[in-house]
Amino acid sequence: MISRQQKLSKLAFRFGMLGLLGLVLGVVAATLSFSDVDGHKFSFLNFSVSELGHYGHSQGAVLLNGGLFFGSLSLVLFCLFAMQISDSPWLLPCFVLLGASFLSLAVVGLFPINVYHLHNKAMHCFYYFGFSSSLMYLFYIAFAKRRFAALGSVFWAFITWLSFTLSLLLAHLDIGIAVNGKPFYQEMVMAQPRPELWWPALIEWVSLGLFMIWVFSLVWSQRESQVE
Repeated sequence: MISRQQKLSKLAFRFGMLGLLGLVLGVVAATLSFSDVDGHKFSFLNFSVSELGHYGHSQGAVLLNGGLFFGSLSLVLFCLFAMQISDSPWLLPCFVLLGASFLSLAVVGLFPINVYHLHNKAMHCFYYFGFSSSLMYLFYIAFAKRRFAALGSVFWAFITWLSFTLSLLLAHLDIGIAVNGKPFYQEMVMAQPRPELWWPALIEWVSLGLFMIWVFSLVWSQRESQVE
């Protein structure tokens, strides 16, 4: 007889993997088909997520935005199922904030940079919720007696938190790494001429990548718990 916890764990794993697959496929397909109005090919070094999903400027915009929207909603379901098998009250705020992060990311896909203000708000919410969820997970690891996921997730949660911290600090500081003298992430679309290395875009992709690896470690742990 399969216990209720095993069923919830299986659902969490399946929706989590489905969501991650949707996000990755959306990004990969959009980058491979990318060509902006000036004929530039995509580079993680100087194109932001927002530009990759810019209708009219990116040929693969619908692929990215669709992946963000449906993949993120699937990961929200992962968070809801994971909350029901949490082994500590310390973990519940983490999954609430993590679910809010993916809801924000879904809104980013639903309202691309063409709808600037909604897109801008959703991106900022994603950063703040991502920062908060990874921080709460570190608190959970520090104070809870049990472990929801493998200890390897601690490392990824920590560097995810560091990357979001850096991103949020740079969002409020003008230290000269952004063009036109504007603070980091005041702009999500680069004005021409485009530099070979645009730090806001690179830091954004690094933060998003680390965040997804951390979430993958949480999702994969539910597969391992079914085997035990």
